[in-house]
Parts: sequence; C-alpha cells; structure tokens
Amino acid sequence: MKKLFIIGGMGAGKSTARKALVDAGLPYIDLDKVGHDVLTWDTVKEELVDTFGPDIMDGDAVDRKALAHKAFVSPAETRKLNRITVPRIEDAYRDKVAELEAAGNKAVVVEHSVFKNRTSSLAYDADVVIAVLAPLDVRIERAVASGFDEADVRRRIARQITDADRIEAADVVFNNDGTPEELHNQVIAWWDTYRKDL
Repeated sequence: MKKLFIIGGMGAGKSTARKALVDAGLPYIDLDKVGHDVLTWDTVKEELVDTFGPDIMDGDAVDRKALAHKAFVSPAETRKLNRITVPRIEDAYRDKVAELEAAGNKAVVVEHSVFKNRTSSLAYDADVVIAVLAPLDVRIERAVASGFDEADVRRRIARQITDADRIEAADVVFNNDGTPEELHNQVIAWWDTYRKDL
C-alpha cells in the first residue's frame, strides 16, 4: 500500500489537499488526530501528569491548551512531551496502516503537520511526500480566520521547518496561493497520473 504524506506549514492548505484525495476515494490518517487520541490513554495521562503537573488536566481529560503552555515553553520541555507521546503515536499509526492494508487499500493519505524530515519522523517509509506551500501572510490570515490567535499562529509557524526544507524533502510540490478549488483540481490531476502506476 502506497503511503502519500501531505506536509505543509500551518494554514498552507494540507487539509484541502487531503480532502481532494479523500474525494477521489482514498482513506486517510490525520496524525494530529492520532496525537489527540493518544492523550486519552490512561498510561499517557499518568505520565503527562507526573511530568507536567496535575493542572494540565480538566476533569478526566488532558486540557491540550494547558499542556501546550507548559510543553512548548522550551525545546527541553517539548522533548519531554515527545518522549511520552511520539512512541504511542507511532504505534497507533502503524496499527491503522496495517488495518487499511489488510482491507485491501492501494494507497493511504497521511496528513503530517509536524513533519521535520524523512528520516526522523513517521515519513521514513513514505512513498510520496507532497508539500503544500503558501505565502506566509496568506497562511497567517487563513489560520486566524479559522479561529486561531495571531500571536499563537506566528509562534507555531516559527517552530516549524521552512518551506525550503519542505521543498527539499518533497517529491511533489503544490503552491496554494489561489482558491481551494484550484488546489483541489491540481491535486486530482496529479493523482490521476500517479494512480496509473499503482
């Protein structure tokens, strides 16, 4: 089964590209959602409370905002979070891939918002890395329009890799500086060509 990874900065249009491929009939895995699901595991909650304190909890659930305030204050704190969550995310991802492959799917779309490079992330076995790029001001505008605080968006973007890094890692690059429909059509045109080799 081919694994098609979609990467891109916040507000670049990863979800639009993923939706185009899902509309074309592909199943998908959103690694952000996998990460959120992992936060519901009891073992993960216990380790997070031991590491970051009980005030990251809201009743029985992890308060993701409270956790982010503590985990993203420094690279050292972020590493603590990653040590707890990343191995679990990798396990859950592999289980989903195995499930989809057993069901006979020819390809899966994987939306990967925290992609760093092809060796230090889940993308090491990606068959295709698809980068979605957009100008920085457009990305900030889109993220703010979808409900994020501008200062928070700028902070998150500053922690992500650059578009130059994404281009270097990618097999396919889409510039999303137009409408969602234009990106959708570009992605479908690429997929129609790629699927012929499957």
